[in-house]
Amino acid sequence: MNLPAPGIIWSSLPIPALLIDGDDRVLEINPSAELFLNISARSVKGQPLFERLAIDAPLEEIFARARTNMSALFINDVDVGTGERAPISCNLQVAPVADAPSHVLLLISPRELAGRLGRAEHVRSAAKSAIGMAEMLAHEIKNPLAGIAGAAQLLAMGLGPEDRELTELIVEETRRIVKLLEQVEQFGNLRPPEKKPVNIHDVLDRARKSALVGFAAHMTILEDYDPSLPPTLGDADQLMQVVLNLLKNAAEAAGPSGTIRLRTFYDLSLRVRRRDGSGQALPLQVEVIDDGPGIPADIAADIFEPFVSGRENGTGLGLALVSKIISEHDGWIGVDSVPGRTTFRISLPLAPKESLKDMEVI
Repeated sequence: MNLPAPGIIWSSLPIPALLIDGDDRVLEINPSAELFLNISARSVKGQPLFERLAIDAPLEEIFARARTNMSALFINDVDVGTGERAPISCNLQVAPVADAPSHVLLLISPRELAGRLGRAEHVRSAAKSAIGMAEMLAHEIKNPLAGIAGAAQLLAMGLGPEDRELTELIVEETRRIVKLLEQVEQFGNLRPPEKKPVNIHDVLDRARKSALVGFAAHMTILEDYDPSLPPTLGDADQLMQVVLNLLKNAAEAAGPSGTIRLRTFYDLSLRVRRRDGSGQALPLQVEVIDDGPGIPADIAADIFEPFVSGRENGTGLGLALVSKIISEHDGWIGVDSVPGRTTFRISLPLAPKESLKDMEVI
C-alpha cells in the first residue's frame, strides 16, 4: 500500500496544528490552523508563538516537560485568542517530535463549535415539543381567558374601590397570559425565510434607529462595523427581528444608563458540517454586546431554550425565536457572558455570487 507523503498528511489534518522549534518559534502551520486563527502561514512562520497567540496556559513549562519526557501532554479548557477577537475555549495536545527532540507539535481542538452544535440540536428538539404542545392549547386557553376578563370587568362596575382592585388584577393577569400565548403562536407560525442578498449593516441600522426611539431611548448604542463586509443570504425582516430581540434583551439587562455595542467583522475560522455531510463556512460575524450584570450561571447553558428566562416575568421566548430564525438562515448563534459584558454572536454565510445581481437595498 502506498502511503501519502507527509506534506499531504499535514495539509489534510482536520484540526489546527503548529510545529514549534526549540526557541518556541513557529516552524510550520497547517491550513486548518490558518483558517482557525485567521492568519497566514507566511506571516507567522519564524515568529515567536507567544507574540502571535494568547493562550491561557503555562505553555513554556508544558513544552519543556514534553521535550524532557518525550511524551504527549493534554490540556483541557484553555482560552486561545489572537488579540483581534474574543478567545475561544479549546483543548490542547502537545507532543514531542521523535526526529527533532527540541521540536513540539501543538494541536488545537476548538470546543466552541461542538458546544454550539449541541445546543442548536437541543434547541430544535425542545422547541418542537414545547411549542407544539403550547400551540395546541393556546387557542383553547385564549377563549376562556377572554370570558374571564370580560366577567371581571362587569363585576368591577358594581364594586367598591378595594374590591375593584382585585378585578383589575384579574384583568391584568389574563391579558398578560394572552400576550404570552400570542408569542407562542408567533413562534410556532413563523414563516420560512424568503432569502435574498442582504447588507447586514442596513439591518443593524434599521434596528438601532428603532431601538433608540423606543425601548433604548436613554441608552448609548455604539457601532463598530467592518465596512467591507459582503452581503449574507437571508430574510431582511426576520434578521431585523433577530437584532431587535437581541437589542431589547441587552437594553433590559444593561438598564437605562447602559451601553450597547454593535460589532461586525469577518472571521474565516468557523465552518460547520451539515447533516447531509456538506460543509459550509460562516464568516460573517455580528455581535451585540452589553455592559449589564451578565446571564445567571444556572441558566447560561439553556438560554436559547423556550421558556428559559433570566428576568422576572420574562416569557423565555425571545432568544428561542432568535435561535430558530438564525438556524433557518443556516447560521449559528452563541453567547459569552461575564458580569459587566455579555456578547451574543451571530455567524452567517455569504450570499452566493450569482445572487448578488438581484440584490436590493433595504
